[in-house]
Amino acid sequence: MDIRIGHGYDVHALAEGLRLVLCGVEVPHTKGCVAHSDGDVAIHAICDALLGALALGDIGKLFPDSDPKYKGIDSTKLLKEVVNVVRDNGFDISNMDCTIAMQRPKLRPYIDTMRERLAEVLGIAADRVSVKATTTERLGFEGREEGASATAVVLLIKA
Repeated sequence: MDIRIGHGYDVHALAEGLRLVLCGVEVPHTKGCVAHSDGDVAIHAICDALLGALALGDIGKLFPDSDPKYKGIDSTKLLKEVVNVVRDNGFDISNMDCTIAMQRPKLRPYIDTMRERLAEVLGIAADRVSVKATTTERLGFEGREEGASATAVVLLIKA
């Protein structure tokens, strides 16, 4: 059996007046992620995990921020393209686990919607998608509300 594990990590600064999009879901907040795309730090980590499992580089290699066609793009579109790359390489996504670190806002009310949205984009059942949120107890850039980070782990199985 050919299985692959991938890990992804992403960070974005936070700034006033921007939309906060996490896992393809807009979350009400006064700050959003600074980025070339919509700044979905969680989806960017998931893309890196999927690409990493196949040793295909990272999200910046596939979707460079120097390319104007990705300016403001919905990150679920990027994730759909990465899922197609996974399938084109003969793999299925078994499961995905993502952790988002930021001090505020509290994300618990949005987690189930995030899981459902990711399951839809990944093409797997929601019970195979885990999204967790954590604060950093006011430590570091996340704790000072200067930025947000996300990690993701995926398991791929040869189809």
